[in-house]
Amino acid sequence: MDSVSAELVKKCEESAGSGDIMGACKVMLELVDKEKIKIEKDRDQTYLEMAENLKPEDVQIVLKMALEIRESGDIKDPELKNAASILIRAIEMS
Repeated sequence: MDSVSAELVKKCEESAGSGDIMGACKVMLELVDKEKIKIEKDRDQTYLEMAENLKPEDVQIVLKMALEIRESGDIKDPELKNAASILIRAIEMS
């Protein structure tokens, strides 16, 4: 993880409960579920379940997924890439 990503994760810990950030997380998780994209390997629930049961402490995991989606050359869905970017920007601006 580069220094910018590490700084975002730290910032995420401070403002994870924000309504904007939680909303952006839910949208991104719902799109990941809808598009049937596999990102996180070690999880015990579907992305949709994760979106429905999202807690502030989960935002950090979703942020890491968003960073991976944004940088991935394999993921082409523009709506999903946009949702990941919106989440990242919401955390940057918090």
